[in-house]
Amino acid sequence: MAKDKIAFVCDYCGHESAKWIGKCPSCGQWNTFKQVRIAPETGLSTAKTLVAHTFGAPKSNVPQALSNVSSAEEIRIDMKDSELNRVLGGGLVVGSMVLIGGEPGIGKSTLTLQTLLNTDRKVLYVSGEESPQQIKMRALRISESIPDNIVILSETSIEKIFSCIKEVNPELLVIDSIQTVATETVSSSAGSITQIRESAAALLQLAKSSDIPVILIGHINKEGSIAGPKVLEHIVDTVLQFEGDQHYMYRILRSIKNRFGSTSELGIYEMGQNGLRPVSNPSELLLTDTPEDLSGVAISSAIEGVRPFLVETQALVSSAAYGTPQRSATGFDQRRLNMLLAVLEKRVGFKLMQKDVFLNIAGGLRITDMAMDLSVIAAVLSSNVDTPIEAGWCMAGEVGLSGEVRPVSRIEQRIAEAEKLGFSHIIIPKNNAQGLKGRYKITTHPVAKVEEALRLLFGY
Repeated sequence: MAKDKIAFVCDYCGHESAKWIGKCPSCGQWNTFKQVRIAPETGLSTAKTLVAHTFGAPKSNVPQALSNVSSAEEIRIDMKDSELNRVLGGGLVVGSMVLIGGEPGIGKSTLTLQTLLNTDRKVLYVSGEESPQQIKMRALRISESIPDNIVILSETSIEKIFSCIKEVNPELLVIDSIQTVATETVSSSAGSITQIRESAAALLQLAKSSDIPVILIGHINKEGSIAGPKVLEHIVDTVLQFEGDQHYMYRILRSIKNRFGSTSELGIYEMGQNGLRPVSNPSELLLTDTPEDLSGVAISSAIEGVRPFLVETQALVSSAAYGTPQRSATGFDQRRLNMLLAVLEKRVGFKLMQKDVFLNIAGGLRITDMAMDLSVIAAVLSSNVDTPIEAGWCMAGEVGLSGEVRPVSRIEQRIAEAEKLGFSHIIIPKNNAQGLKGRYKITTHPVAKVEEALRLLFGY
């Protein structure tokens, strides 16, 4: 009998080594090598053996000319959720494998179960973390009536899951979560690199050979990436990230990887007592009815994914109490804030060296759009001089290091969204203003430098 081989595998990229290394030569990450035990080859792989046992011997693949390959559109399943369908690219593709990741308690299982309750397909829901009673309680909280098409299985063994698949013959398979399942052919605990890799490979083989779409729910580590080996993200067809602040009601569903659609799409949900509600117009929810005489508030026309919405930027500038000024940003890049404050001091002449600056994006969302720069500077200056920005003004523009206002993408969508919500003035980069004259009722103010924008808002 052949002995098991000991190897060291990078937790981040899956690079194998015969000995432990401090820095991975493949991805450059430090201290990511973990010891794994590799069983000797015994003929067919675990994935092929399980699939063959469940669905019979798979068809052998033969070489074929690219010109003869069928180019028909993928068959998609309507998930009865407009936001989820948008992020997936029009629905769940038959035979695909989708990985949904997110922090604990963010609502991954709730989103999945809510979607399953609305679908009319036969579903096998495998839970390795919760009992059937717990899932039933959540389902009753989400929906008043529970359909008969959902079959619950509380199991962590891949072999037993496959035997249940043979019995139930589902049209959709959900694994909650991939870190809890394990195969008996590998002598390591559930959640290890080898177990996740083998289990995911078996489920992928199942999806491709039987056309059953598989939804995997995965945990994330403290760095914010999907827990387990990086190879897991390479195996699946689609990776969705479910994010947001637990203290706020809004959640964002992002597509990190999608072989059957765009990765620029974005879904927004509102968390309530009865589950997650898709938000079709996020601007109305993100803009609060604040009094007009409050300083430090600026409205920006931002784009996340391909959707425009207006975001409220809040800033507070106060004297530093302990000598060392603080810089804090919630929902915005901290380094970007430091850069914009340096531009404000160097190019505009406002001294903020002995001032605390706090920035917050209302609603608990994290915005990565560069067009937020102009509203950040406007909100900081508004708080510093304690002068509110007039109602009906919004802005969009990236600010460069020399104080110039750089052009932004999809300016027509930004202007149309601001006009739709009743704004009367919008500040835009000068290079974006070509061909816009007379197209919109909203008054556009093209600016080339930050000073021009601040002069329009504050009069100096």
